[in-house]
Amino acid sequence: MAEITGDQRVQSEVLEGLATAVNHRRWFIELALPYLGDNPIEIGSGLGDYALEWSEMLPRFTATEADPDRLVQLKERLADRPNIDVRQMLLPHNDRGDYSAAVSYNVLEHIEDHVGALGSMRDLVRPGGNVIIIVPAFQFAMSPADIATGHVRRYTKKTLEAAMTEAGLTVEKIHYANALGLIGYFMATKVFRLMPKEGPMVKVYDSVVLPATKAAEQRVRPPFGQSVFAVARVPS
Repeated sequence: MAEITGDQRVQSEVLEGLATAVNHRRWFIELALPYLGDNPIEIGSGLGDYALEWSEMLPRFTATEADPDRLVQLKERLADRPNIDVRQMLLPHNDRGDYSAAVSYNVLEHIEDHVGALGSMRDLVRPGGNVIIIVPAFQFAMSPADIATGHVRRYTKKTLEAAMTEAGLTVEKIHYANALGLIGYFMATKVFRLMPKEGPMVKVYDSVVLPATKAAEQRVRPPFGQSVFAVARVPS
């Protein structure tokens, strides 16, 4: 039975705080953009930060949210964007669709049946389209912040690829992203037991450290990172 995990109030506070990490968001927007096609669906749009920016570059976009309160906020925020559809969605489910891609950032780690959730994303996408995923990396970094926001696991490249393959997807690209972010996250949330909210540390990291990290990782893929990024194809 699908359910929403974690403290929804804490999740919303974290989403609001991380909305200030503009450089981080734009990096992750760029990662997915080549694989989205003309009519993608985002699973777990939160407050709509990614949806707003992707929709400026695409003719059609569908944003979704599972939590009813955030869904109301999402509809209000996106109301003046005629090319964005907004719908409620909780995975896994049995719906089918013809979207060009399904993109889901930092959602899969909340879902107990993650293979079923990936299968649901596969069924929303037309054959030959893509499922694009970002999830938090490395179980050793599981912290009180993860637990409070409803994370049931963190991933490696190997475990994410295995789940996507089991869901009937063909993994085309997978790598770690934001190596220095993993170190910062571990120290902040595991050692000092802080929540990743808006504040001086987030602003300094986003404005100073992250641009250098992004530039370095565009040349050489790191052996670890705060996140795992993957693109998998829906078989024809």
